[in-house]
Amino acid sequence: MRKVRARTLAIWLPRLSIERWRKIANAHGDAPPEDARILLTREGPHGTLVHATCDNAALLGLRAGMRLTDARAVDPKATVIACDLIGDGKLMARLARWAQRWSPLVERDGEDGFRLDASGIAHLWGGEKALLDDVEARFAGLGLTARTAIADTPLAAWALAHHSREGSGRGELVGSAHTPPRNKLEGRLASGQLAAQLAPLPVSALRLPPNVVQTLNRLGLKTIASLSGIERRSLARRFRAADNPLDALDRALGRIADPLTAEADEPPPAARLRLKEPVDDPAAAAQALDLLVPDLARQLEVRRLGARTVTLAGFRVDGSVASVEASTALATREADHLRRLLAERTERLDPEFGFDAFALTASWAEPLDPAQDALDGGEPAGVAVGRLVDRIATRLGSEAVSRPHRVPAHMPERSAGWQSALADPAEAETPPPQAPRPERLLDTPEAISVLYATPEGLPRRFVWRRAVHDIKRVEGPERISPEWWREYRPARLRDYYRVEDQAGRGYWIFREGVFGDGRGGDPVWYIHGLFG
Repeated sequence: MRKVRARTLAIWLPRLSIERWRKIANAHGDAPPEDARILLTREGPHGTLVHATCDNAALLGLRAGMRLTDARAVDPKATVIACDLIGDGKLMARLARWAQRWSPLVERDGEDGFRLDASGIAHLWGGEKALLDDVEARFAGLGLTARTAIADTPLAAWALAHHSREGSGRGELVGSAHTPPRNKLEGRLASGQLAAQLAPLPVSALRLPPNVVQTLNRLGLKTIASLSGIERRSLARRFRAADNPLDALDRALGRIADPLTAEADEPPPAARLRLKEPVDDPAAAAQALDLLVPDLARQLEVRRLGARTVTLAGFRVDGSVASVEASTALATREADHLRRLLAERTERLDPEFGFDAFALTASWAEPLDPAQDALDGGEPAGVAVGRLVDRIATRLGSEAVSRPHRVPAHMPERSAGWQSALADPAEAETPPPQAPRPERLLDTPEAISVLYATPEGLPRRFVWRRAVHDIKRVEGPERISPEWWREYRPARLRDYYRVEDQAGRGYWIFREGVFGDGRGGDPVWYIHGLFG
């Protein structure tokens, strides 16, 4: 039996942070102008550093790793936005599971890369070149730029993915009109003479610490080829054992083992039932729930989890599978509630030639600690509402049931939205503002005419929808500053007032801008909400 040749596929997402940020901005309607220069920053040990740049900023020489003060000196007008490392990490975790479409062994490689075991799988895509094309095309479909390479060792694949094409770094233009790309396949596949293909690459391609790379450059050793004639003992005296560049070269050439270490995902809680004889009764699935649900509930309790999505799968004798699923608004492991949700959907399972096994899986589970009952012995607050939402969503569909949620935004018109009632209630929630808010908020502020004693004084009277309102009481102002990270034009601050007219009706009005702010003409007044 012929031994399968070890191959590693390296995937690098050099523009992950900036492309994810731009995608979110476009989804919220806050896309920057074409000529905007965006810098995503992160906190470093000695100050703020540039984490990623857009194409326009890269053309000016701005790059990842620069100090923000140096970047400001080059381009004072660049828009600076804090990067979202937590969000990037969550996206990478999802992409790691998604990348298992190509290989069962996927290793997270830092903040922006993966390494896959590609041994013996390339023929499924028509060869290694076709595999690389498929990887890059699918990531492009997600709006992400991917640079890939395949080699005999993980380190060699990483080196070729990062250093075998024009440009390097998160903010540089690769394959644009300003930097014409090389042949698309050049450097992506390493076969045969691996040492010769790695030879022209810089020593940084061996993933050495920056201080080691700097020392090697000072010694005139700038490429991997220059290391081949150096005596090992002479370098061992200058570098620590862990930083010896010849050891890194041995790992790249396969002389030292460098295995992939993918994190094994803990399997989701699941209960299984195997039947002695196939059954073609449509009611068999409902009967199987009586055995599966209690078993699943026990597993959830042992692991201190609560189910958010449960899937019932029926395995037919011909090898096909039929399944239904139900989702919950709150994590739960109550057997009766889960059985009731699934029982309403089991009629959709068609046994055809018969089922011979069933499986009930909590495909989405969250930590759930035991909850204390109310003082009167009843259920904790919110549980009954959650169950009602679950039953309505099961019958009408999850897209038919929505709930309001807070959005992290300064502007009141952006601070609320709608999401699925079955979505995670902890997502994008922010504390409510301290100042009172009107019960009814207009979708769009409406312009009004206001009479005041002095330009910066309190309003005395306003005209709205052809009706004159004399103001009896007024509270304010509450100043709300513009969202500088969203606004790409000179935005004006707002001063909000809570006013009451002679008839006792309450209104929420604001003055946009102040006199002499240099951002337009005179301030403009609007009404934004109604109290009571």
